Amino acid sequence: MDIGIYGFGSIGRLLAKYAIERGYNIVGVYDIDKSIIGKDIGELIGLSGKYGVEVSSDPLDLVNSDVVYHATSSYLDTVYPQLIELIDMGVDVISTCETLAYPYYRYPVLARKLDEYARLQGVSILGTGVNPGFVLDTLVITLSAVLTSIKRIVAIRSLDAGKRRASFRKKIGVGDRYENVREKLEKGVLTGHVGYAESIYLISEALGIELTNVIEKQEPVIADDKVSSHGIVIDKGFVKGIIGYGLGYVGDREVIRIELHAYVGAEDYEEIIVEGDYSIKWRSTGIPGDQGTVAVLLNLGERIGMYGPGLLLMTDLLPYRLFAKITV
Repeated sequence: MDIGIYGFGSIGRLLAKYAIERGYNIVGVYDIDKSIIGKDIGELIGLSGKYGVEVSSDPLDLVNSDVVYHATSSYLDTVYPQLIELIDMGVDVISTCETLAYPYYRYPVLARKLDEYARLQGVSILGTGVNPGFVLDTLVITLSAVLTSIKRIVAIRSLDAGKRRASFRKKIGVGDRYENVREKLEKGVLTGHVGYAESIYLISEALGIELTNVIEKQEPVIADDKVSSHGIVIDKGFVKGIIGYGLGYVGDREVIRIELHAYVGAEDYEEIIVEGDYSIKWRSTGIPGDQGTVAVLLNLGERIGMYGPGLLLMTDLLPYRLFAKITV
């Protein structure tokens, strides 16, 4: 498979590494970072020699790709022109943009335009990743398939921020003062996690639930004692990360709850509880975020074109049509 990479930051480079290991052919890489433009990607991802493809400042160098992996920003209004540029090339696109996982919530007009234009050009486009895209939505839906009816869902992802890259720790305020992080989150200077509502809506769409309200919230977590993990040390009284959640309501009833616990020293696990005609509980020992994201992207790459043109959701790729029994 011939692939292109639009955005060669940490995710783009990790994706290139694993794509090469799989035997995929990288035909082009695009980025705006002047410090890496013109450099061979083999040097940037730690290959023993050159790969033969340099980082380009011209996105048209991706035109011969079967699929372009897009990894630049979290918000659709920011990346919309980039996606249009790729659609104009006639290539299928899989993007890590979190709000593209379910764009009809925050950007209904842009989502409809994107879908119409992709259909017109015969291109498939999908927003996905490990979260949103898999752990707190697609996996939840898949586990729910063993119940004949569903009443409530609770899904939690907990991760040790000490193991994550510096850019992730920065966006959740690790090491800063509580007041500063709270203010920055409210102003959007720090994003924290993006995608609580997107996961809620993906689940509700699969279950056929008409939600009446969705709430998102995240708060800084203060270290009540000195804490360290993988070389990251947080003194008492400083922020060690965040805890956030998304809630989906029908009337006054909470029917979907997703939580993210991301702070230095947190236990690594995912836990999903589905209540229905009976209840199930699934728990993992933790999915590495960057590797998980790259795996999801690569595992979908060869099949995205099978689902037809337009803006796709992960729910469009699943065979399940579930039944929720919600009483208000």
